[in-house]
Amino acid sequence: MDILHKKFEPKPLTLQSFLHHSVKHYAKLPSISFVDDTPITYAELGKKIDEIATVLLSFGLKKGDKVALFSQNMPNWVIAYFSVVSKGLVIVPILPDFTREEVENVLLHSETKALFVSERLNQRVNGLELPEMEVIIQLEDFKILQKKSEPSELTETKKTKVTEDDIAAIIYTSGTTGKSKGVVLTHKNITFVAMQSYTIQPINHEDVFLSFLPLSHTYENTIGLLYPIMYGASIFYLDKPPTAATLIPAMGKIKPTMMLSVPLIMEKIYKNQIQAKFNKNKFARLIYKTPFFRLLIHRIAGKKLYKTFGGRLKFFGIGGAKLDSRVERFLQEENFPYAIGYGLTETAPLLAGAGTHQTKLQSTGYAMKGVQLKINEPDKKGIGEIWAKGPNVMQGYYKNPEATAEVLTPDGWFRTGDYGKFDSKKRLYIKGRMKNTIVGPSGENIYPEDIESVINNTQFVVESLVIEEDGFLVAKVILDIEAFEKHIEHMKHVYEENKDKFNEWKKHFTKELNAKLNKKSQINRVDIIDEPFEKTASQKIKRFLYQKKDKSKK
Repeated sequence: MDILHKKFEPKPLTLQSFLHHSVKHYAKLPSISFVDDTPITYAELGKKIDEIATVLLSFGLKKGDKVALFSQNMPNWVIAYFSVVSKGLVIVPILPDFTREEVENVLLHSETKALFVSERLNQRVNGLELPEMEVIIQLEDFKILQKKSEPSELTETKKTKVTEDDIAAIIYTSGTTGKSKGVVLTHKNITFVAMQSYTIQPINHEDVFLSFLPLSHTYENTIGLLYPIMYGASIFYLDKPPTAATLIPAMGKIKPTMMLSVPLIMEKIYKNQIQAKFNKNKFARLIYKTPFFRLLIHRIAGKKLYKTFGGRLKFFGIGGAKLDSRVERFLQEENFPYAIGYGLTETAPLLAGAGTHQTKLQSTGYAMKGVQLKINEPDKKGIGEIWAKGPNVMQGYYKNPEATAEVLTPDGWFRTGDYGKFDSKKRLYIKGRMKNTIVGPSGENIYPEDIESVINNTQFVVESLVIEEDGFLVAKVILDIEAFEKHIEHMKHVYEENKDKFNEWKKHFTKELNAKLNKKSQINRVDIIDEPFEKTASQKIKRFLYQKKDKSKK
């Protein structure tokens, strides 16, 4: 095993190649399991993958055919995934929060011939007219739910040669723009990122992953599934939604060494456990503002938090959206082993990252080894669109050459659509999405994400969205009503019966907020929102929904 404590480079760069390597070299080691179950070994994993692949091929599926996977996380998700990609079939993972209409569009557009679906999500596909569909399989027990014809008798699958340039996956994004496009990723695209993740955070067969983000999202799929499988680590899944009530006991039981998360989870921990305690009165706020006491408080809180995470954590990867600066400072000062990554579905996903000992406040780290990053047409501040080139850049959007041409240059550069800049050490800083950027009255760029970060750190605020209305900046804010009611007695009565008093509070809130913002970022109006914002799988607000509504009011 000692020779396997180093970077592994699959030859060829295919999912088939490294799966065979892992099944052979880690045969007796634990692979995947629910938290409360006993993991199957890598040898058993390989056997189950071959069994399910045989079922698929018995229905006449051949290399290049599409197989969709629509389910919440579970060990059988992994088995189904590899049964597809290891035989040259193309996986089409569908996000669990897709609506019936979105799922139908994906299945029809991708010409999917087989579908794995969980019992929980089956009602969203039941009864759909799918002329290409040969077989539908229930994921929990691999029971055949629907079939067009009887399968042929196959005792084992014949070996299919898979090349680096073969398509491995078509991933339909649930973007903030509302348009779902099928991202075509090759075996090389995906395997390259899994392999190069080692250069940011080395792992080995002794590592234990707790996985709770959707496996159908490239972030969790590549780094939280393929990367640990490549190195013989074990992965545990929750059999219930990832709430504090399910996560905390799970962490205590398996004591993970590796986890992936989105910023929202750590931001909630900070607001509920740290910020809330030191916003109670003026004295507490004064103590917390003093650097010496703040550092002391963070160290004490950090030790407790580390124990909550099981006490063995050496890597807590955060990606999918920008991490709030105050939360990141808290993680730094408590010596929490967090790491930051940046990427997109179109780049499988990682473009840049900072390991646990490389993090710099608000930076997403250095370009991943083997990937080129540049800032296209930077302004005087060095800010411009981030362009990327490398083995992980997608082939294009499935059956959408126009959209592909918009983001891929003739010489192979991928336009990310994100504004960013480098510092003197070539660390990357993300400023925000180009489509979200608001142009101010003097032509200056205003990045709403930066303003939202300030608003979200304000007392009683759960979440916010900054948009432009009639040339002014408007903040749509969701409040923590329970906490607010403790502060303002009988809040509901104040809101319903004494709007003047509520408007007075809102005016004061806006004034305090603007005192923290620069002149170009001043908020003209604050709207208190009752319903949570609609979000993508990576917990980004679907801004287009709110911008459309605003435009219709004009």
